[in-house]
Amino acid sequence: MRRLMKFLHTMGAIGMMGAMACLVVLLGMIPQPSVSLAHYAEMRAAMGAIVRYVFFPSLGLTLVAGLLAIAINRALHSAGWALAKLASGILVFEWGFAAVQGPMQEAADEAARAVAGQIDPATLSPNFGTEQGAIWVMLGVATVNVILGVWRPKFTNLPD
Repeated sequence: MRRLMKFLHTMGAIGMMGAMACLVVLLGMIPQPSVSLAHYAEMRAAMGAIVRYVFFPSLGLTLVAGLLAIAINRALHSAGWALAKLASGILVFEWGFAAVQGPMQEAADEAARAVAGQIDPATLSPNFGTEQGAIWVMLGVATVNVILGVWRPKFTNLPD
């Protein structure tokens, strides 16, 4: 069971970080809506799909498998590195909703409404730098989690 949880946790982390890398690349290539609204909307739809079908499920798998791994492995209950990883993992989960999934889905929906003529395209105000920055921060925290899981630094062990 421990190996299965570790495998699922690792696979989820690969999917989550891969999705974030894709989002950073797409954000670097997306045109301003005033230049090409149709292309902007297509890119936003692609980013929305990445978030919905790759990022969010991978994020959930990573969190659930990590929590179950800690729950079933008593040695992890007092391991300082595992508890640090748990705390930062919860931050990644929260940040994933607040800084990635929500804004990406909202931007994709607004772009689709602008193309359909339901809203004025001038009301679209993308801030690609802020979006990329948020994803980079999340990639950094996720990388720290990988480092904690691979090298397992010796933090003070907590008493049972």
